[in-house]
Amino acid sequence: MFDQIDINQLRMACFAGIFLLMALLEAGLPRRQRTSGRLRRWPANWGLILLDALVVRLIFPIGGVGLALLVVDKGWGLFPLLGLSGLLAGLLTFVALDLAVWFQHLMSHKVPLFWRIHRVHHADSEVDATTGLRFHPVEILLSFIWKGLVIAALGGPVEAVLIFEIVLNGSAIFNHANLRIPLWADRLLRCVIVTPDMHRVHHSVYWRETDSNYGFYFSFWDRLFGTYVDQPEKGHDGMEIGLGPALTPKAHSFLFSLSIPFFKNSRRRSTDRD
Repeated sequence: MFDQIDINQLRMACFAGIFLLMALLEAGLPRRQRTSGRLRRWPANWGLILLDALVVRLIFPIGGVGLALLVVDKGWGLFPLLGLSGLLAGLLTFVALDLAVWFQHLMSHKVPLFWRIHRVHHADSEVDATTGLRFHPVEILLSFIWKGLVIAALGGPVEAVLIFEIVLNGSAIFNHANLRIPLWADRLLRCVIVTPDMHRVHHSVYWRETDSNYGFYFSFWDRLFGTYVDQPEKGHDGMEIGLGPALTPKAHSFLFSLSIPFFKNSRRRSTDRD
């Protein structure tokens, strides 16, 4: 299978297609009225996205799928040890990786050093398709290392890792999209997956709401671990997004965004976190 396709081209095609679709839908069916225009926010966001891609390409050129190929070739991991393969191993790999990303996201809020880095993502004054890919390069590297450890520990099918990587990127774009979905459809979808309305709560300036809804693809982790919040206190139209006046107004600057981890941890409303 992997001799016949270029994995990077496949991932790029999926990324471009999903992003273009979400950007078009956002323009036609916005969930919230924008307080900051795309032309003001997107240069910094795209600058971070391109820098992240370059850094990962230079430091980890084989990528997650390349690592999975190596792990399978060497016979490493729990699944080969247990004799698990095929569809069952693939499903378990996908679910385990999604749980690992949920846990990583939780730790990025709970560990002060990680939170400093993760604030780059939360500093955006609006939440849209580009926000889902707006991260500091250090966080991207830490994320790759964490996922790599899980991939090596499991030894699951390469196809499952490839599918997960595509779904992870696609769901990050989708669940950050400023997209209006009918309430009945949102209710139905969020029984299984994270929807834009569900994840938007997580970008509130209020810590009680930010400390919730950590999922990227499956929504049931937050219900299972007690971190689920159904709706923002002020509603989606009235909620405030970002990190507050200390950081968010300057987050439209690419260079300032890169420097955010060096600033003292900002205090949020309704919290005494330092």
